Amino acid sequence: MSIHYDNIKLLDLKAVNLEYTLYLPSLDNYSEKVYPIDIAGLERRQRRKGGKNMSLVGEERKRYILKVLDEKGKVKVNDLAKELNVSTETIRQYLEQMDKKNLLKKVYGGAIKVSTDRIEPSQYIRENVNSEEKRKIGKAAADLVQDNEVIIVDEGSTTLQMIKYLSKKKDITLVTNSVAALTLLIDFEMKGLFHGKINFIGGEVDSKNLRVSGLIAEQFIQNFYADKLFLSTEGVTKDHGFTSYNSNKALLSRKFMDCAKETIVLVDHSKFGARRYYKIADIKEVDKIISDQLPPHDWEGILAEKNVEWIVGKEA
Repeated sequence: MSIHYDNIKLLDLKAVNLEYTLYLPSLDNYSEKVYPIDIAGLERRQRRKGGKNMSLVGEERKRYILKVLDEKGKVKVNDLAKELNVSTETIRQYLEQMDKKNLLKKVYGGAIKVSTDRIEPSQYIRENVNSEEKRKIGKAAADLVQDNEVIIVDEGSTTLQMIKYLSKKKDITLVTNSVAALTLLIDFEMKGLFHGKINFIGGEVDSKNLRVSGLIAEQFIQNFYADKLFLSTEGVTKDHGFTSYNSNKALLSRKFMDCAKETIVLVDHSKFGARRYYKIADIKEVDKIISDQLPPHDWEGILAEKNVEWIVGKEA
């Protein structure tokens, strides 16, 4: 089916998987009708005509961006500019407009999907999300550990990635509330790949997330003074700081911070702009943040003002 107005062909519509609202002027007012549109179909027809990229009107491009974002969880400005055959500045304008409508979250170099999760994913699920980015962060965190230090490694799928990069460290004392980290450490110690002491925090076991927390855990950690804390978080915003899904985890995280000379937060880009239910700390209360991407542009001021160092993990 084709849509015409004043003998001008507007769109050629065949296969269907998205909707497009088209406003057509009439004699006295505007008529509104929702038409289906297939981005993939348009792309295929464009290729058959010899074009490598799509050239779509603004709203169609935005729908395409949201479709890619839904499939991949993130988009990059340069990639979108090539795919849609427009300038990078045009893509940035689209992302800015959609960010204001809370359709996505702008980050450095692109955008990420807005998180609507209300239930914390299990440890097994989290380990397989952004795994390559988490490996980069884990390696950068392990590089900060010095021989003979006492370190606290918080439970988390990102902090867990530190463990395999600690094999060259000597005589470290590692304290953790992570069942997954404990299992890995015992295995590495048996193989001669970990050289130090392991202290596992006792308390209430969360079998879904393979962690320990609660009052007993909070009392336990008060017996330690650590050189460095490697902290995980489920969300971080400029105004609300670091947050968690779970109140017990948030409370234990605060106790960890009280016991450590230096607090280092490990967070991948998918947590930028996400605010969970329970506050852990403000950005100004930590010393370093390790991520896989640079911080959003509007965070640079507060990071500089509070002297918080931002480290980007490299290839692991």
